Amino acid sequence: MTKTLVIAEKPSVAQDIVRALTPVAGKFDKHDEHFENESYVVTSAVGHLVEIQAPEEFDVKRGKWSFANLPVIPPHFDLKPVDKTKTRLNAVVKQAKRKDVTQLINACDAGREGELIFRLIEQYAGGKSGLHKPVKRLWLQSMTPQAIRDGFDALRTEKQMQGLADAARSRSEADWLVGINGTRAMTAFNSRDGGFFLTTVGRVQTPTLSVVVEREEQIRKFVSREYWEIHGSFAAEAGDYPGKWFNPDWKKANAPLLANGEPDPEQRADRVWNEQEARAIADASRGKPATVTEESKPTTQASPMLFDLTSLQREANGRFGFSAKTTLALAQSLYERHKALTYPRTDSRALPEDYLPVVKQTMGMLANSGMKHLAPFAQQAVDGNYVKPNKRIFDNAKVSDHFAIIPTLQAPSGLSDAEQKLYDFVVRRFMSVFFPSAEYQVTTRISTVEQGGRKYPFRTDGKVLVKPGWLAIYGKEAQDDEKEDDKDGKRLVPVKPGEIVKAESVDTKGLKTRPPARYSEATLLGAMEGAGKTIDDDELREAMQEKGLGTPATRAATIEGLITEKYMLREGRELIPTAKAFQLMTLLRGLGVEELSKAELTGEWEYKLAQMEKGALSRDAFMREIAEMTEHIVKKAKEYDRDTVPGDYATLQTPCPNCGGVVKENYRRYGCVGKSGTGEDACGFSFGKSPAGRTFEVAEAEALLHDKHIGPLEGFRSKAGWPFTSEIVLKFDEEAKNWKLEFDFGDDKNGDTGEIVDFSEQDTVGPCPVCGAPVFEHGSNYVCEKSVPTNAQPTPSCTFKTGKIILQQPVERAQMEKLLATGKTDLLDKFVSMRTRRAFKAFLTWNAEEGKVTFEFAPREGGSKFPPRKTFGKAAPAAKKVAAKKTPAAKKAPAAKKAAAPRKPGAGLKPSDSLAAVIGAEPVARTEVIKKLWDYIKANGLQDAANKRAINADAKLKPVFGKDQVTMFELAGIVGKHLSAP
Repeated sequence: MTKTLVIAEKPSVAQDIVRALTPVAGKFDKHDEHFENESYVVTSAVGHLVEIQAPEEFDVKRGKWSFANLPVIPPHFDLKPVDKTKTRLNAVVKQAKRKDVTQLINACDAGREGELIFRLIEQYAGGKSGLHKPVKRLWLQSMTPQAIRDGFDALRTEKQMQGLADAARSRSEADWLVGINGTRAMTAFNSRDGGFFLTTVGRVQTPTLSVVVEREEQIRKFVSREYWEIHGSFAAEAGDYPGKWFNPDWKKANAPLLANGEPDPEQRADRVWNEQEARAIADASRGKPATVTEESKPTTQASPMLFDLTSLQREANGRFGFSAKTTLALAQSLYERHKALTYPRTDSRALPEDYLPVVKQTMGMLANSGMKHLAPFAQQAVDGNYVKPNKRIFDNAKVSDHFAIIPTLQAPSGLSDAEQKLYDFVVRRFMSVFFPSAEYQVTTRISTVEQGGRKYPFRTDGKVLVKPGWLAIYGKEAQDDEKEDDKDGKRLVPVKPGEIVKAESVDTKGLKTRPPARYSEATLLGAMEGAGKTIDDDELREAMQEKGLGTPATRAATIEGLITEKYMLREGRELIPTAKAFQLMTLLRGLGVEELSKAELTGEWEYKLAQMEKGALSRDAFMREIAEMTEHIVKKAKEYDRDTVPGDYATLQTPCPNCGGVVKENYRRYGCVGKSGTGEDACGFSFGKSPAGRTFEVAEAEALLHDKHIGPLEGFRSKAGWPFTSEIVLKFDEEAKNWKLEFDFGDDKNGDTGEIVDFSEQDTVGPCPVCGAPVFEHGSNYVCEKSVPTNAQPTPSCTFKTGKIILQQPVERAQMEKLLATGKTDLLDKFVSMRTRRAFKAFLTWNAEEGKVTFEFAPREGGSKFPPRKTFGKAAPAAKKVAAKKTPAAKKAPAAKKAAAPRKPGAGLKPSDSLAAVIGAEPVARTEVIKKLWDYIKANGLQDAANKRAINADAKLKPVFGKDQVTMFELAGIVGKHLSAP
């Protein structure tokens, strides 16, 4: 009997499909990675299992960062498994290749990405010859059992889906081409002067960065202006109330224009730009009677719509300070682990029209849940039949491949504090959309003073909450709002009809215009979501109307990527672009490839991809345009031949150390332009803006010039791409008779030079663990007093020294004090592995046997990758009892360990003959090889005296290295070539 394989995008959807099909297709048996009955095999991906890559013959390994190998435009793309999900991919492919499986159904999400996920899996499973099995498309917008069964009754053909499949592949390949070629071209351009300056660009990340940079440019160029407001206090029979003067004739359309012809955004009806005029209004009104007119009307406020991912991330950032990445991780955990929320990576804020029964059940679950603060409101909704058809909530036209984020029918338990906060946040929003609107009474009162034939009107706005409606769910917040109204006098005292009030006090208030606020994650997510609104072209704006920059699922990763690449810094809730970000924008503008930084690029792609979906544009034509654009970008960078790139550059305050002239910034360097400032009398002094790929902020360059040193600074990269930390110094070069920039790794060469170190004005950090003498801060290290030349002891006798920054982790003085006092620091979490480049956590400890500071790793709690669950009530004591009972069994562990088979001597890797001459011929683990090599290097004093990060080869090491000297960054790569399976 033949079967049909159904491939869903995620396991939860596979389970929903099985539940829906069981009544009509028979019971399914559950296997490790799939479900199966007589007709169907149902399995799932977990998002993207396969990604595209250039074919092997086009995949440049060496010299990929040079213009010689650009542009990279392969004639087709190969596929490679996503590392993290190889096991799942193999399981799906195994089912697809079964001989009894004769048809496939694409049940991935109903959208472009869902189409791509399936198509790439199918292509990978078929290999070069192809699967040659017919494919049908299940198109679901609702996940109710009946909607799923209806979907199976109306499967779409492969031909019907071809346009969407073409658009999906084209978008993926176009992103690859622009990202790879753009990044390599900009990196090659910035690395022309030597070193390695990684400069990443991308269709989404670069326009996003541009938004932040443009805002920062507005802030830097902003000139604050003074203005005045006139505030009065009016006495009525029932009490006093405030009012603010305004100009009733003011209209935004008639506001003065700025020098660039744009309307002045700072103009308001209640602002006066002349202090004398403001005082005249106040003096004319003070102490005078005023007539009152009043307009009062009821108004309602509906609850906000249900959450999609971006709105959830924005509001969670504003309310709790969660980053977009954190919110996504919490929502994903609530979805995957606790089954408490629906799928979070959605851009829809509505529900399918057939979801009303499920929502009623969900409201009933909440009414009976243990959440005492919210259950009564859910019960009120059930009793009042609040859940009913409403196009604002239930609308198929507003549902894309996923619907809004709402709670599921499963009440969660064991949530962490952060998970509980986010769950409550979603539940409140879910309930509030079904509650009645809040009702207010809004009053606008105009108090007019007439004096000398002129009228001086003062406006007062009042807002009184009459019926809280949905605001009752946010009880505390609504009460706070009312208190705020009271504080501002907005709950107005009544004024009788015809009553004359008195302007008892009228005063001017001097204020200043403020620059626009920096972006927070919340506001940047909003800017990314609404990026299309700023596009002038109607068709492109329409194409981006529901897209924006990136997708809800990728926006958090885009922001985190910009931070990781040091394009932005996160300070509190503000996102601040770095000098590297400004340098990239200057480069793109200067090279004439600004399209990479504009949302219009995405708009244009979306417009053309939408045409492709409809069959109005061919995939080949679109990809030819992308290839031409890629070639244009590379050509512009490759052929740019001027010394600098035009831009808005800084002039430093500190004079040139060589001649006292002016030091100015250009694209690549800070350099002397002489005392005249024209460059005619320049002395030749300059230093690079981005040594080892890290760009100086202007303030850092100023500090370096003033103090002749700065640091230690993080974020440098070696030529091989390894991150490192160093101090930077300006040193006078006797040969060149000028100052030059150098890295200072704190290798303290005082012992060689005999220069005396004076610690008399320092407090000790603690006792030396080697000899007991005091330890002090010295350069970028903590050193024993006896390890450097001092007046008391010119010849060093101790070896203790450890860095202030270890693998990019700053070791604060307090932590070093703790290590010297107790032998161990607290758990530190910013180490970055030199081998894998991944961050890790560890304690620093003093290892007396090895005579150095080493790492100690914290054990995983319970062996789980998840954080410990929150416990309530008496759960904790119960857990202790269980642990106590297990203690005797635990004592038997040594015996079990003893019984384990010993590891075979040959279970390691075999060294080559040349490597064996250094470390021995026994098979050995890779990590042990590195340790043995270092022991040999240190024992034979092979570290270079001038550069401790360089290793000199002796007669034994030269056959291993293949050259006279290597850096420590190269060791792991070299060793790999000399190891093989035994």
